[in-house]
Amino acid sequence: MLELFVLDSCPYCQKVMNFMDENKIQYRKIDTKNKESEESLIQIGGKRQVPFLVDTDRNIQMYESSDIIEYVKTLK
Repeated sequence: MLELFVLDSCPYCQKVMNFMDENKIQYRKIDTKNKESEESLIQIGGKRQVPFLVDTDRNIQMYESSDIIEYVKTLK
């Protein structure tokens, strides 16, 4: 399962979400406007930066929109 921590106003988050939506890649969007989601992001990733991808099936975590997109391309 791909989980993507985002903030809707973040252009880098929009870039990743647009790519995933256009390529019909399923993911769970976690909006960090929610205080609990933000705390989870910090607990898992160690910082407040978004976008942040968690691939729970492969135990992969990463920041940076371009890195996330390149990683997701390998899953197709």
